[in-house]
Amino acid sequence: MLKPKELTLNSPPASFEASATTARIIPRSEHSISRSGISPNALRVLYRLREGGFQAFLVGGCVRDLLLGIEPKDFDVATDALPEDVRKLFRNCRLIGRRFRLAHVYYGRDIIEVATFRAATAPPPGQEALSDPDAEDEEESLIEREDAELTEPADAEVFGDADT
Repeated sequence: MLKPKELTLNSPPASFEASATTARIIPRSEHSISRSGISPNALRVLYRLREGGFQAFLVGGCVRDLLLGIEPKDFDVATDALPEDVRKLFRNCRLIGRRFRLAHVYYGRDIIEVATFRAATAPPPGQEALSDPDAEDEEESLIEREDAELTEPADAEVFGDADT
């Protein structure tokens, strides 16, 4: 039997007017997630980002799993801090990606992925960093430069262009 629209799980309350840029934050009194179910390392990341003056939220599959009573395999955080800001707050952090930078905060084998919720500050196509400034060694940086060079438009003829 179908439930009336206003009672379905995924529909927002009638008073809720969401835009594409507004997150829906569910108050503690309306969900069953407890800090005891969240990785202590994920909590460290959330607290340090907030202490640094940034917003920080637990997001993604870990939230779904916690709501379903399943132990999450990993934890993701979204923040308004730029990846470089996250790097300054965590010495155990490494920035990954060229076009869409992410921060991985390492605690032993536990990795907390930190993403920035921004679109306007992403670099335009073709102006992404060609090498990782956090590369452990020159070889890793060289591999990334070679990968970036293969994505240049001039290489389209070498690999065959679908339009020709």
